[in-house]
Amino acid sequence: MGRIRTKVCCINSVAEAALAIRYGADALGLVTEMPSGPGIISDDLARAIAACTPPPIATFLLTSRLTGRDIADHVDYCKTSTVQIVDHIDPGEYETIISRLPSTRRVQVIHIEGVEAIEMALVYEPFVHALLLDSGRTNSAQIELGGTGRTHDWEISAEIVRRVDKPVFLAGGLQPMNVQDAISAVRPFGLDLCSGIRTNDDLDEAKLASFMQQIAGSGG
Repeated sequence: MGRIRTKVCCINSVAEAALAIRYGADALGLVTEMPSGPGIISDDLARAIAACTPPPIATFLLTSRLTGRDIADHVDYCKTSTVQIVDHIDPGEYETIISRLPSTRRVQVIHIEGVEAIEMALVYEPFVHALLLDSGRTNSAQIELGGTGRTHDWEISAEIVRRVDKPVFLAGGLQPMNVQDAISAVRPFGLDLCSGIRTNDDLDEAKLASFMQQIAGSGG
């Protein structure tokens, strides 16, 4: 297993973006238009952060839109390098996304609510550059599409990693004290960090530093 990539999510300012990059983040997550969860910012702010993020740092637009046309419009406005689709959209919508955004990297979130997530990952795999495994609840009264602070069944996530050929990011309840166990259990391509590196919704430099030290200590 090579170096573990890190995506610092819920970035809410240019200053937070700079802090995450300084500590070695490979990607920044910009959260917009969610039914719940932390770190929601306006499209204008997402666009501004993306514009000042230097390559090769990737910028991920987290969108909860459901149609290919609406998703493509969203990315066209925010100008991010990557789109992270946080809901389980109709796979047929990818035809429009690929046609409209040929140079944009595509990441599909799979919410691990049960073993059916394995087959879902296999369905989406042909249409995306990577998968991201999270702990949302898509069928509850209060829909959750990320930022829950909960872990999920890592055995299911590990099986997805074994069965797909695309890179897989692991999200959901990652903390400095459990991240080495998560890496060992799942062996992901990358990690998605949010609640575990924040205090009162703000990026916490000490927590971020601790997290990065733990990742380095894992051999990733």
